[in-house]
Amino acid sequence: MVAIKGRKSSNKNPPIFSHEFVIQNHGDIVSCVALIFVTGLMVQATSPWAYTFIALHHNVSSDIEDPMVPVKYTTGWKDSCAVFFYFLITIVMHAVFQEYVFDKISKRLHLSKVKLAKFNESSQLVLFFALSIIWGIDIIVRENLLLNITSLWKEYPVPLTFSLKLFFIGQLSYWLHCYPELYFQRVKREDIPPRIVQATIGFLFTLAAYILNFQQVGIMLLVLHYAGDIILHVARIVHFVSKREQITKLMFLVANSMYLFVRIATLAVATLVFLYGLSRTESVFDYVTGNFNVPLVRFSALSIIIAFQAYLSYVYVTRQIKRVRDNAIPVQIPAKTKQKSKKKEGKKPAASEDDDLPEVDQATKKNLRSRSSAKAK
Repeated sequence: MVAIKGRKSSNKNPPIFSHEFVIQNHGDIVSCVALIFVTGLMVQATSPWAYTFIALHHNVSSDIEDPMVPVKYTTGWKDSCAVFFYFLITIVMHAVFQEYVFDKISKRLHLSKVKLAKFNESSQLVLFFALSIIWGIDIIVRENLLLNITSLWKEYPVPLTFSLKLFFIGQLSYWLHCYPELYFQRVKREDIPPRIVQATIGFLFTLAAYILNFQQVGIMLLVLHYAGDIILHVARIVHFVSKREQITKLMFLVANSMYLFVRIATLAVATLVFLYGLSRTESVFDYVTGNFNVPLVRFSALSIIIAFQAYLSYVYVTRQIKRVRDNAIPVQIPAKTKQKSKKKEGKKPAASEDDDLPEVDQATKKNLRSRSSAKAK
């Protein structure tokens, strides 16, 4: 484990076990807790206990060891122990990247507090989405899920490979770690509800796909969803960093187009699998083998996905309409400028009283004035 320096808000050391002490040193504290599990592997008395948290369990492969045959897994209660350990690892990794990467970048940008909070949030999500997309695409290609899409329902339920099981363990760990990070990152109260909703939705959707053995279709939907969100957060970061408005507009145009494509693609994949594919196979409920292919589960899953995509589309459309209305509001001239213009008009030489007289009377008046001025001299 790597020792992590906490962010210092003052030169004085805060009291031990105070809120400021925990926030500044939460990376070191959590890494020490994780180190206890790793050290437990070295002691014979505690190695079985530590192994329960660190390794992946519920192996369903045959006892005959064949190096050519990959190890297969299923789901079980011991997965919660693994999720807890990798939950600790995720907090440590979050602190490492925040301290040594994102904080150093944000200091050079000189952002305000509001923009700094959004920059940190988007940076962490972009890193998580990028790693998940790369990892997920690698699993999809290795298991030939895209080219052989009928395997999503013909071979259901399919035992998990090591990479696929670890992928879902990592996803659950990340969404769980978002809750304590609200405290560690000093998130403002008004920003806490949307982050809790985001973490809760991500955790529940991933957990449902994992428990109901829809991991294959789940990883495809997650990769699609992350691909749409990562470009939106990249566009937000570019908006904070870049000073060229054209680049920002181009990034948001690409992000909006990709966002709509992801919504359509998600609905197409979910409908194909849950409405068409799984309905063509035998409908049996068997908890022991992990078969949940019954109409109630299928239609409930599809309905929830459709409702979620409709909600995301509604939020997207309302934001776009609001942005268009804000840009369409004409610029009003402030009252001060009008007063200044009136003052400037007042400074112009006022029209003389002779302008209202005929031209002959104006000439005689000018002659009389010139004579009076000559006499005075």
